[in-house]
Amino acid sequence: MKTYIVGGAVRDRLLGLPVADRDHVVVGATPDDMIALGYQPVGKDFPVFLHPQTHEEYALARTERKSGHGYKGFTVYAAPEVTLEEDLRRRDLTINAIAEDESGALIDPYGGQRDMAARIFRHVSEAFAEDPVRILRVARFAARFNDFVVAADTNALMRQMVDNGEVDALVPERVWQELARGLMEIQPSRMFQVLRDCGALARLFPEIDRLFGVPQPPVHHPEIDTGVHVMLVVDWAARQGMSLPVRFAALTHDLGKGVTPPALWPAHHGHEAKSVDLVRALSERVRVPVDCRDLAVAVARDHGNVHRALELRPGTIVELLERVDAFRRPERFDAFLQACECDFRGRPGYEEKPFPAPGYLRQALLAAQTIDAAEVARNAKPAGIREAIFQARIQAVAAWRDHGAGVERK
Repeated sequence: MKTYIVGGAVRDRLLGLPVADRDHVVVGATPDDMIALGYQPVGKDFPVFLHPQTHEEYALARTERKSGHGYKGFTVYAAPEVTLEEDLRRRDLTINAIAEDESGALIDPYGGQRDMAARIFRHVSEAFAEDPVRILRVARFAARFNDFVVAADTNALMRQMVDNGEVDALVPERVWQELARGLMEIQPSRMFQVLRDCGALARLFPEIDRLFGVPQPPVHHPEIDTGVHVMLVVDWAARQGMSLPVRFAALTHDLGKGVTPPALWPAHHGHEAKSVDLVRALSERVRVPVDCRDLAVAVARDHGNVHRALELRPGTIVELLERVDAFRRPERFDAFLQACECDFRGRPGYEEKPFPAPGYLRQALLAAQTIDAAEVARNAKPAGIREAIFQARIQAVAAWRDHGAGVERK
């Protein structure tokens, strides 16, 4: 019985990165051997055990054989005679197929260190093609390790998997899981570039794929291409350390521009309402969590109003505040404004430009919150309470704008 550290822990140590979790492979043991040593069995699909003291995962060396469609269609074989090299061969990328023994020696039968030095993502074997999740994983790794590139033969294999319909078998929850993790990496745009290069973006996220090549007015968008703009926006959100809901909203805020008839380009009148419908459809299809979906809908619908905030009438401002639930959920209002600022900044030359709209709207909310809603309600007829509060808020915002908003408007 021999144990090895494998996968991400070895990879990250060699790259000089912090090691969060350590996974182990055990060669030459049976499940009964592990239990006799005090390990706790936890694996459902194959034998995985928790160490009695460290609680780190130890998996028996195994092989996998394709037995069905999709990423769950595998027959797993774990037995003492399975070698370390056989176990490593079933892994996705060479940089993830390096093992370290108990003395610290590296076992690297598939050239992982060579590819690491060359900054290349390369599949270990043709077995890569049996699991479509690996396409998403490679794309996510590209967003994390943003100086690596996908090997040409690996990209060709991923394209073949797309053409064969393998990605169509992915379950929505797993697609969202990988998308969410990719959005939280340091350069999310690289995830979408890798998916686009192999054709998977059009199959998994057609709403995003069709943004590329769609022009916008150069006077407002020096980058012109809508897809390029959206990638700049998500990367800006990542550089600012924004939350997942903000990053998802940044990704989806302009989906409606992808369905503008070409005859109307580069204008995209009414794209906000179209964007809302497309955000809802995408969110339903890949099971996007409610907090991400709702923020994305709000940003898709009203990011244009935020950009025009200083031109809006007091009544329109209060309508916007109520529509995005700013009075009841000020923390989500902050996230809403953050996503809108990412949209503003995701344009060449706009990274350092003044953008007073978020501060202006935050001050407008404070002004509207100065009214005593309970007092207004007591002095109104029951059927007119909502309208009375609305009018009182308008008056408060108007008074603030006329007397105290000069600094914010500059």
